[in-house]
Amino acid sequence: EQINHALMAFVMLLMKVAPFGIFCLVTARFGEAAAEGELMAMMQQTGWYMMTVLTGLGIHALITLPALLWFFTRRNPYRFVLQMSRAILTAFSTASSSATLPVTMECAEEAGVSERSTDFVLPLGATINMDGTALYEAAAAIFIAQVVGMDMSVMQQVTIALTATLAAVGAAGIPEAGLVTMLIVLNAVGLPVEYVALILSVDWLLDRFRTAVNAFGDACGAAIIDTTFPDAAKATIEEA
Repeated sequence: EQINHALMAFVMLLMKVAPFGIFCLVTARFGEAAAEGELMAMMQQTGWYMMTVLTGLGIHALITLPALLWFFTRRNPYRFVLQMSRAILTAFSTASSSATLPVTMECAEEAGVSERSTDFVLPLGATINMDGTALYEAAAAIFIAQVVGMDMSVMQQVTIALTATLAAVGAAGIPEAGLVTMLIVLNAVGLPVEYVALILSVDWLLDRFRTAVNAFGDACGAAIIDTTFPDAAKATIEEA
């Protein structure tokens, strides 16, 4: 318990210092671009990067996840989105899957997902089911590769996809935890880790969107797993 308190104190110290460090990295990178007369080009690149990530997250949250939910459960997926809206908004405002977990569990049960499924799936999902984070890290790695002029092969792109998925599983459910696992993805294909500074300026905003997708993906997983439980078990839970 004392070791855990010490580690948490160290993590909180890093989180308090992180804004200053991020400011220095971003300022240095954008200052260098301004000195070379490429500031507007970099701003445009960052804008396209944001649009790409948000488009990918939108497709996943509004098409892929609803399609899976409807296929396995025959629920109305967009009604389910409305039922989970409080959890999604909480995830967006806190940027933390772990902080959103109680609200996600409450909303899922109100939406008709059994307590047995929510108790089993959602705590696991808040830690390992980081689908939004995986998508974000893959897009960020490819963006950095394009910025440095690296021509990536198909195998390298597959490596990025697999590494981003595995790294997202290990990401903590706290704000901007994806930045730490992002370094693993970049090292996997030999990309310079210092170019993470390119995405730090917008990561705080994109982190909120990917956390909202993570929370909704967890809820969809709980609803899908719920269909595998016997009806008798559900009846017993409802009676209890």
